[in-house]
Amino acid sequence: MQDCIFCKIVRGEIPSRKVYEDDEILGFHDIHPIAPTHFMLIPKKHIATLADATADDAPVLGRIMVLTGRLARELGSPEGYRTIVNTGRIGRQDVMHVHVHVIGGPNRLGTMIVPGTT
Repeated sequence: MQDCIFCKIVRGEIPSRKVYEDDEILGFHDIHPIAPTHFMLIPKKHIATLADATADDAPVLGRIMVLTGRLARELGSPEGYRTIVNTGRIGRQDVMHVHVHVIGGPNRLGTMIVPGTT
């Protein structure tokens, strides 16, 4: 997709601080980290939302999930981490290209969703 910011990062038109890359997946640091370890993994193929994914996308999405543990450990979160996939308007997805946030660090993370804010 021409105007998608993540597609532009995949094509090298916008720089990123890469943490991983292969033929189908790109990983890079979040530009607004909320924890000491905060990076994203995306499929290089444009998939707008997780709700738009098909059975054909399952292999790459599965590989993304498997990569989270190794990369989180390598990037400073050896005792666990949180994965977040915001989906659509209700899920507060800001960039319409599937992306998995991997968030962690040396300390325990806060509450995921504060009761009464949904």
